[in-house]
Amino acid sequence: MTVKITPLAFCLPLLALAACGEEPAPEPVATPVVEAEPVVSLPAPDEALFAEVFAETCPEAEAVNTSVCRRAMGAETVSCEYGLGEDEYLRNDATLEIGESGDAWVIADAETVCAQ
Repeated sequence: MTVKITPLAFCLPLLALAACGEEPAPEPVATPVVEAEPVVSLPAPDEALFAEVFAETCPEAEAVNTSVCRRAMGAETVSCEYGLGEDEYLRNDATLEIGESGDAWVIADAETVCAQ
């Protein structure tokens, strides 16, 4: 007994397999894009910047000779130690904070700092 396979009988399983998986892909969902708020980044206070801020805040005081400013990770204030005039030692201290406008460093408690 011989079985005669016609080309159509051979193609039917292939057509059944080809029909599987031809579901349309779901439409891509557009995700809303959230724009980040602009972040104002101030320069890290160094010796020159501290001397400038100090001179603007305390115009009648001696000029800053040397300074070291440190900012703790995540802190909004900067702690600075400095020496005035000919003094090369860090005998004074001040705290810098971001000004009300948000674009510059200012000395916190300026009256006390200028009186030192």
